[in-house]
Amino acid sequence: MAKFRATRAPERQVDAVVGRLVNLGVLRRGDAPTGSSRTIDNYADCLLQVARRLARKDIELFDLDRGSAEDYLRGRAADLGQKALDMQRQAFQAALVHVTGRLPEGERLTVVRSLKPHVRKGRAYTPRQVRMVAAAQRARNSLATLIAYAAGLRAHELLTLARPDEQPPDPRPARPEKFDGRPGTDYTVAGKGGLVRIVRIPDDLARLLEEHRTDEPARVTDRGVHYRPRYDVGGGTAWTVSFSGAAKRALGWSAGAHGVRYSYAQERMRELQRILVRADALEVVSQELGHFRPEITEHYLL
Repeated sequence: MAKFRATRAPERQVDAVVGRLVNLGVLRRGDAPTGSSRTIDNYADCLLQVARRLARKDIELFDLDRGSAEDYLRGRAADLGQKALDMQRQAFQAALVHVTGRLPEGERLTVVRSLKPHVRKGRAYTPRQVRMVAAAQRARNSLATLIAYAAGLRAHELLTLARPDEQPPDPRPARPEKFDGRPGTDYTVAGKGGLVRIVRIPDDLARLLEEHRTDEPARVTDRGVHYRPRYDVGGGTAWTVSFSGAAKRALGWSAGAHGVRYSYAQERMRELQRILVRADALEVVSQELGHFRPEITEHYLL
């Protein structure tokens, strides 16, 4: 059947879809230290890639239904890694449910598995390597590295460190073995999606952290998200850049700052499996990392 409609520019299509999702509250912008702004950017970026490919066939994002969206994902399985496929599936799903109404709310698109060969390389650092990296950094970033390693923190979570009485944790399931064998001082951080959880920092590092407490929280913007850090320590993109540079100077290579979370997960699994079966240890570590899904912990063990 002939089409008489002019295909809109991919950028206009994406602006319309993402704008609708924001207006509906499915995606949120704001000053809260959440992952919301990053999620908006991620959705926009992946939908733009899709829209540009569809435009070659005179198809718009608004033309997709469940079948064509899943066909598209299957057609990209040989070229995209699993993370990219999952991100596109989630963006499709949001658009089909909330924008075009072609997928009933509560239903899910089929998960398509990547066919792209992927050689995984370990990202975890040894304790000695972490100390070497920290020694190659300036004081505030050095302390951030040691804290992130000791507590399994994400880069942006360093900017949200607070005492539990000033930033109470959100209610979440917690096994009694959480932090077992790890004495220290409890703080809270705001993780993905703004979820506030308890983390534990060794007492010696907690004392150093308190020495860096500010009288008035600063205002920091990192990757489009606004934060009010209570402590003058590194965090966010600036810290990750510092970490990578220090690692290359000290070790001759870098697996990225996120590797300290891999170190934390792997060390905690070894500790907890002395007292728990593997499945229970995975659950505990998932709670400590802020994922709350044991299967996610498996990713950090590779």
